[in-house]
Amino acid sequence: MDKIIALIKRDPLRVAALEYVFELGLPQCYIAAGFVRNLVWDSLHHFKSATPLNDVDVIYFDPDESDSHAYLKYEAQLRGCMPQLNWQVRNQATMHERNGDEPYQSSVDAMRYWPEKETAVAVRQTGLNQYEFVAVFGVGSLGAVDLS
Repeated sequence: MDKIIALIKRDPLRVAALEYVFELGLPQCYIAAGFVRNLVWDSLHHFKSATPLNDVDVIYFDPDESDSHAYLKYEAQLRGCMPQLNWQVRNQATMHERNGDEPYQSSVDAMRYWPEKETAVAVRQTGLNQYEFVAVFGVGSLGAVDLS
């Protein structure tokens, strides 16, 4: 896990994205899926250029959020900071309804229901230059056993 965080710290785009997401102040908020997976795979395959991100998946967990369209405000804020990224922000406290699952208990719990183990990985900034990485199913499916 420390090696994956070290990769993130060396990537200016990801560091900036994590900072802007951190500034939103959303509960249990992470950037997940390809944001982490692509970085790991690029490193494992020694790519000189980063694989472009189709989107940047921001997940958070707020069961008390009353505005069902709040995510649009968050996406707009993030686009204002980094317009080159396709931001996708979703409150995992309500996603079980769309997916037909039992209610999720947290952002991390929600990732247990994702269809691809390789994307059930996430990172969040916890403080200045401090990050937390989670891999619900471990990093083995990423081929990143040496990076854990």
